[in-house]
Amino acid sequence: MTSTCVILQPSYVPWRGYFDLVHQADVFVFYDDVQYDKHGWRNRNRVKTSQGTQWMTIPVRAAGNVDEGLRILDVKTNPAARWAKKHAQTLRQSYARAPHFTEFAPLVDEIYAESTESLCEFTIASTVRLARALGVEHTRFVRASELGVGGERSPRLVEIVRAVGATRYLSGPSAAAYLEPERFVAAGLELAYAEYDYPEYPQLHPPYDGAVTIWDTLFMLGAEAPDYIWGERARAHRARR
Repeated sequence: MTSTCVILQPSYVPWRGYFDLVHQADVFVFYDDVQYDKHGWRNRNRVKTSQGTQWMTIPVRAAGNVDEGLRILDVKTNPAARWAKKHAQTLRQSYARAPHFTEFAPLVDEIYAESTESLCEFTIASTVRLARALGVEHTRFVRASELGVGGERSPRLVEIVRAVGATRYLSGPSAAAYLEPERFVAAGLELAYAEYDYPEYPQLHPPYDGAVTIWDTLFMLGAEAPDYIWGERARAHRARR
């Protein structure tokens, strides 16, 4: 029986492609003990506003140490900046007229009320809660830092997949540039790449931008959100290409 593992770095309220991988995983591993990337998606994401697409960024106190190899799990947020309250307010102001904002407003309040000084703790906890809000109940979540697996790049990924008892590794498409397929074959593991291709949906402020936070998808589509990620509409969209 095939068991699929996905390994991704924790990200701040990521886009629907991230949650597509969460949905496809039997075991989802948060790659929390690798180096923090200062200009990546670990502490920021984008929302649609009446002034265009804008960033929501969690201020971190340790960003200056990135070149010293600071791990994601060691990065601390700056609570003095009151970023959680500001981000919740940004969502309210930007999406108050969205069809399903009221439905998810309590989740917004719950997530941003539980902000911590640990960037990793916040992003992992919020990702799990958002996955559950999308109806993902079958996926088991694990942190790489808890597995005690060393190594670099492909060899380490192989060992992580084996450590969680999976038989298949599902990766994002960009990783094809550096993964070593022969290592997975030698370990008796299947290697597959996800396809990021999703149908458009109505947004409050054109033009359409599909690479924004999952909040946008939830506020606009509500219970239909999964249908635009892994459901019938997504499958029909891919079939028409």
